[in-house]
Amino acid sequence: MWDDAFPSFLIGLREGLEGGLIVSILVATLVRAGAKSRLPQVWTGVLAAIAVALSFGAVLTFTAASLSATAQEAFGGTLSVIAVAFVTAMVFWMRRSARHLSGEIKQKVTGALAMGAGMLILTSFLAVGREGLETALFLWTTARAAGESAGPLTGAGIGLVLAAGLCWGLYRRVLKINLTKFFTATGAVLIVIAAGVLGYGLRDLQEGGVLPGKAAYAVDLGGSIDAGSWYSTLVQGVLNLTPTMTWLQVVGYAGYLAVVMTLFVRGVRATAPAEPKPGPEPKPRPEPKPELKPEPSARRRRPAWVVPVAVVAVPAVVAGLVVALGRPKPAGAQTVAVSEADCGDGFTAPRPGRQTFQMHNTGSKTSEVYLIDPGTGAVYGEIEGLAPGTTRDLVATVAGGSYAWRCVPTGGTAVTSRAVRVSGGGGARAVVPVSEQDLATPLKQYKQYVEAGLATLVAQTGRLNDDIRGGHLDTARTDWLTAHRTYSSLGAAYGTFEDFDKKINGRPDGLAAGVADKDFTGFHRIEYGLWHGQNADQLKAPAQQLAADAAGLRNAFPAQDFDPGDLPLRAHEILENTLQFELTGQADQGSGTELATADANLSGTRELLTVLKPLLAGRAPRLLPTVDADVTRLQKLLDAAHHGDTWTPVDRLDVTTRARLDGATGQLLEDLAPVPDLLEIRKSA
Repeated sequence: MWDDAFPSFLIGLREGLEGGLIVSILVATLVRAGAKSRLPQVWTGVLAAIAVALSFGAVLTFTAASLSATAQEAFGGTLSVIAVAFVTAMVFWMRRSARHLSGEIKQKVTGALAMGAGMLILTSFLAVGREGLETALFLWTTARAAGESAGPLTGAGIGLVLAAGLCWGLYRRVLKINLTKFFTATGAVLIVIAAGVLGYGLRDLQEGGVLPGKAAYAVDLGGSIDAGSWYSTLVQGVLNLTPTMTWLQVVGYAGYLAVVMTLFVRGVRATAPAEPKPGPEPKPRPEPKPELKPEPSARRRRPAWVVPVAVVAVPAVVAGLVVALGRPKPAGAQTVAVSEADCGDGFTAPRPGRQTFQMHNTGSKTSEVYLIDPGTGAVYGEIEGLAPGTTRDLVATVAGGSYAWRCVPTGGTAVTSRAVRVSGGGGARAVVPVSEQDLATPLKQYKQYVEAGLATLVAQTGRLNDDIRGGHLDTARTDWLTAHRTYSSLGAAYGTFEDFDKKINGRPDGLAAGVADKDFTGFHRIEYGLWHGQNADQLKAPAQQLAADAAGLRNAFPAQDFDPGDLPLRAHEILENTLQFELTGQADQGSGTELATADANLSGTRELLTVLKPLLAGRAPRLLPTVDADVTRLQKLLDAAHHGDTWTPVDRLDVTTRARLDGATGQLLEDLAPVPDLLEIRKSA
């Protein structure tokens, strides 16, 4: 998490120290002027500034969440560029002003004291408010770039707490910090971070359609750099440099860094004064006390809590109104009926953008409901299992085109509502529905692949049985791995082979006697014996049983029930097993061949993708090239662990290699995650 936290930690530390110094000078000036009774007015202004900053952050967060995906990209990109501009201005301003900050603030406070409570509150509010708004904007931007808020919020919190501690130490004169050097050093680091934020913002503007060139890549290292490795995560989190960058990102990043850093360094050199030799501090002259306006009489004095509560409540109320009024009015204000007779009743043409529809089942049967393109049947949103009398929200992005509702009651006939036409708003993403007939050909091809593999498996387990019966245990170890790889490549995940999988490839996990349990059978039972010194006599029965179970599976498979809807799940589930068992070493019973099994699992995944490719190509044309690159990267990592007839055991991999393997597998799983949704069989009758 620290890679995402560091930029926010730095901004929290800098802005917190900057605002804290101003507050410290305000407090010190009032104390020396004998006006301690005015300190609550300073804290009221500070509280108001904090409330405004938090409200601003809430407006950014909730306003962005109500936009469509494209609009979110454009909104986020624009604010990223604005954040870079603010941070750049702040860096240069503080470099110039750090030396004279105290004197300027004292002059403002002296004037404010003479003008009354309201002016003192305003002075402290303006002094701290700018830092608060800059912090909120930059924190929102970095959280969005990181894709999560825990790291950036943690980093900013630590930075602010540390800044408060430093300010307290400076105020109490127990710390001495060269503020000019501090702000110069952190300013240089912030310029580098801001360059990354600018690059990220430009990419968002390209994704949002504001700027061109989103497919013009200057750097594309996705196939050779592990995006999940610690070093890649660190670079992406701190610098916002990614393995894939467009020409606009590269030019913007390099240009900003070259120009701004050059000007910053030149300014530092030009303004750096000769360091005076330390000497005794001169005694400060007593400052004349300003003429104070008389306090209001006790009769007219309002309760002390009124103003602090008001300065917190007013920004919060204003922010709430902005969020409420700024959001597009949800289409969910229409309640859409779902039943055999009233499907789509109450549906009117919505406005383009992200919409929420309240789907109310007015019928007597549980229903599936889909928002579709009536011309193609493509699905924009869906709810499964909407029970009678219940209401659930369906969220979908609406753009230019035709829309209708399809209601499919359980055991009933599908009903399609009248269509409405929406104008403008670009294009919305829809999923072309898949039927059992669409999956029939891929399923037939996959079954043929499995049947051929099972024939090979029967021959290989028979050979393994012969090795053990003849006492040739060295040969048996080689033939064991060959047969086990064949079985693993057939995609035996989540009950594909029903009860046979437990017999053939079960692990001792959960068995009462562990590896000595009578129900521990199959490949892993033989693996344990071959690599733990058991003799041939001890292994004859397990080997014979394995050969018999393999033959039984081959005979039973053609008649086994294979739901076509399960086929898309296998592409994801095989590698889930790999990540859970093989890459953790949990499945190993002594052979150290977990990566050989992972390699076979990858082959099975590749075969599934081959038979599903015709269906995926038209529904997600960008998915297959991405997945192919992921598969290639993972295959290279597995090949690197294969040395002739041996494989490097998982527990002997160095930390970096193991992290790269886990990261590559995790990335492939993430990119395969949409496949089940894309190829889900949706009811039409």
